[in-house]
Amino acid sequence: MKFPFGSASEQTASATAALSPEPRTAARPPVKAWLQPTLIALVVVAAFISCYVGLQRNPQPHQLAIAVTGPDLQGEIQQALGDAVEVHPAADAEAAHRALERHDVAAALSTDSPDRLHLEIAGAVGTSTTSAVSHLVGAYAHGAGKAVTTEDVVPLAPFDARGLAGFYVAFGVTLAGFVLGSNALGLAGVLHLRHRFRLLAGASVAIGTVAAIIAGPILGAVPAPVLPLVLTLTLLAAAAAFTTKLLGTYLGPIGVPVATLVLLTVGNATSGAAIGADLLPSAARAVSALLPPGAAVRAITGLSYFDGAHAAGPVITLALWAVVAAGLLGLRPRLTRRRTAAVS
Repeated sequence: MKFPFGSASEQTASATAALSPEPRTAARPPVKAWLQPTLIALVVVAAFISCYVGLQRNPQPHQLAIAVTGPDLQGEIQQALGDAVEVHPAADAEAAHRALERHDVAAALSTDSPDRLHLEIAGAVGTSTTSAVSHLVGAYAHGAGKAVTTEDVVPLAPFDARGLAGFYVAFGVTLAGFVLGSNALGLAGVLHLRHRFRLLAGASVAIGTVAAIIAGPILGAVPAPVLPLVLTLTLLAAAAAFTTKLLGTYLGPIGVPVATLVLLTVGNATSGAAIGADLLPSAARAVSALLPPGAAVRAITGLSYFDGAHAAGPVITLALWAVVAAGLLGLRPRLTRRRTAAVS
């Protein structure tokens, strides 16, 4: 008996061969596949701990701005405290008080009597800064044989006893923008560039609105006017989202880790909320106000406690981050087309 497709033994052999797995050549994975994620993880953890723990090890005041009345007291304070303070001469106690309320200085010092000083501080600038000012003035007063009375004239909101609400709000909004930008990187094959821009912009508005309402009216921890706070946090979310998308688009796989370092690690650690900017090392002070979290913290503090004083600069900084990142993203397709045309 003949089988239409060969003998029974031949068919059995063919079936057995089909069921048997083909031998695979053992290939060693490239070193880069192991090394790159490991190195990225090590860099992130080292940077995170170095920034957040390292900056708090031994903060030293540097040119803390103090409004001081009386030429004799001004000279004595500057000579006794050196570079730790920056003396701002004030005509009288009222002028020094106004400078503090405008957030031009961190404290105001005047003379109540020949043997008594009056120190006005602003709790809203942060506990680390007010503690440093009180310690420095106290050390001078002790050496000069004078007593000091301290008054907090710009206290923190009742629901922000430790003065960290601005830090947590900025961190949370930056994180949300970072996550938004990271997710948008995977949508290049699904959404057109203009649609991704609309997604980032619209979601940033939603993030800023939700964060402002929760931190402000609901929790009462950030007493800033709602609409300016919404604008500030929207710009912060947009800056983080567009910057993350930009770095991931131009740098490829390492773009997101770089965004993590710039925005979430260095940016938040040097923001000046957990540790006053005047107590940071020189390198950290240099970048503090230039990165989105630091700009946002300054704007939040100015809007919440100082009637918006000095908030315009930080808001412009946030807008520049968002606009420049968006502009560079918009140029990417044109650059790709030019490169393709040059190659062909």
